[in-house]
Amino acid sequence: MKTRLINSITELSKKQWDHCAYTDETGLNPFCSYGFLSALEQSGCVKAETGWLAQHIILSDDQDQILGVMPLYLKNNSQGEYVFDHAWANAFTHAGGQYYPKLQCSIPFSPVTGPRLMINPDAPKEKCQKLLLQSAISYAKKRAVSSLHFTFLEDNEIDVMTSEGLLIRQDQQFHWLNNDYKSFNQFLETLSSRKRKNINRERRCVHDNDIEIEIISGSQIQEFHWDHYFEFYLNTANKKWGQPYLNREFFSLLGENIPENLLLIMASREGRYIAGALNLIGKDTLYGRYWGAVEHHKFLHFEVCYYQAIEYAIKNGLTKVEAGAQGEHKLSRGYEPTITHSAHWIDNPSFKDAIENFLNQERKAVDQDVEYLKNYLPFKKSTG
Repeated sequence: MKTRLINSITELSKKQWDHCAYTDETGLNPFCSYGFLSALEQSGCVKAETGWLAQHIILSDDQDQILGVMPLYLKNNSQGEYVFDHAWANAFTHAGGQYYPKLQCSIPFSPVTGPRLMINPDAPKEKCQKLLLQSAISYAKKRAVSSLHFTFLEDNEIDVMTSEGLLIRQDQQFHWLNNDYKSFNQFLETLSSRKRKNINRERRCVHDNDIEIEIISGSQIQEFHWDHYFEFYLNTANKKWGQPYLNREFFSLLGENIPENLLLIMASREGRYIAGALNLIGKDTLYGRYWGAVEHHKFLHFEVCYYQAIEYAIKNGLTKVEAGAQGEHKLSRGYEPTITHSAHWIDNPSFKDAIENFLNQERKAVDQDVEYLKNYLPFKKSTG
């Protein structure tokens, strides 16, 4: 077996990449797909100038059959990652070190759990995972970078990370879980009376403002939909982050590459689109992503991003809705705190020891926070 680096995912075919990204358990995670990653590269959202220089690692055999792939980027900043290491960078710099560049194995701008060591189903999984990881560490040493980071890992990748000496970090997100609900009302019936009334009141408020909701998916999504949606995205991104990560071309390419995975939830008033949210559809999960609006209406964000997503998941038999990073306001709407994992290789031994000590303390705090938040879930208390 041998590994090599490629500077663009387009150096492989869609079939080669997606065959490795596919798993029996979760199917093809749309964020890990060739279609999503190539749209980022071809649109110019991911390039050296934006701080994401592709350095994907490819594992193959002596017949040049692709056995594994890793989405890897050389980075000169920590933007668009959602596992925050700015304090680490500051501390290392103040101590006289150089934190950037670093290597980042992740899906740019997407806090979504998925495979990072993507292995051909016909290849020995554990062996190939270890070889991919060892190759990434060797490359990190060769480039003399400060660190190598794997974010939003699947649970089955944690053991191989720890076996190679990487440090494991915990964080949390809020996910909605489908307990075989047959309708949104059946889901509401599992909530306490007060929470159920609050949700019904919020949904009525949107309806009373003469706002209509439209569900658009797959080939139904046209360029004029993207035009409106991108306006919403820009308006909200400029307010929230100061600059948007994605450009207009990216969304068109996404529509061309993976239309079967796309769901737009659009809100209109008086015949004009005013807000929208983009979701990606996986095998059993709906991934809520970018939201935007040009008009402010009370509770509209909750309706478009959360309640409509739950309804869609129930109607289509999906088991989970992942609503992205942060947001404790999701808790009262039925989204449960869920642990996420990342892994970190730190080159400097003293810095590694300091990070390990920090992570041990942080892990305890995250566990405590999750347990505390579970006390505020909106579901009826068991009387058994």
